[in-house]
Amino acid sequence: MLEHRDDYPSEWAAITALSKRLGMTAETLRNRIRQHQVDGGDRDGVSSAAAEIRALKRRNAELTIEILKAATTFFARESDPRHR
Repeated sequence: MLEHRDDYPSEWAAITALSKRLGMTAETLRNRIRQHQVDGGDRDGVSSAAAEIRALKRRNAELTIEILKAATTFFARESDPRHR
């Protein structure tokens, strides 16, 4: 898209025209362009890598909680004298 920006009267006009050719909404293409600029260091914001790391840390914490709950249930059942 960035190569074709000068072929249109505005950036939004270029995004709108190209998004139709690509079969996506103009807003989706605009967001992808902005993210590409952030990832390339041309624009301020959170990079894709940083966002992915944050999501992975969140998922890791969720899995840790699930494991601790399962372990607690297991040991509580094993400690229960009625279980034997």
